Amino acid sequence: MANQDITFVPDPDADSISSDVAGFGGLLVSTQIPTRADGSLELGGIVEQSECTLQALKVALERAGSSMDRVLHLTIYLTDMADRAAFNEVYQRFFAKPWPVRAAVGVASLAVEGMRVEVTAMAAKG
Repeated sequence: MANQDITFVPDPDADSISSDVAGFGGLLVSTQIPTRADGSLELGGIVEQSECTLQALKVALERAGSSMDRVLHLTIYLTDMADRAAFNEVYQRFFAKPWPVRAAVGVASLAVEGMRVEVTAMAAKG
């Protein structure tokens, strides 16, 4: 893209067709899936997937000059809303009061079979 007022931090995966973080005027946007540090997908239980997803978000935000305590809004996509309580337990290890504004959305499926959670976050830079 040729928008000079918008910055994109590429996903470390060379095959990815999505940026890791996009930024505009101090606002960053990131979408993360349950990716392990080595780039492989975690397709185990909801706790493991939630931990990998939020850790991937933490890493992406830090690479872009932000942090988890700068997250303003989080949208959580779950393939089974019964997983919400388990996600919330993991969420509370990554975030603290004042809590980000958030929404949990139930979806029929995600991009990869077996993937149970995905998050999109908006964060302030700096």
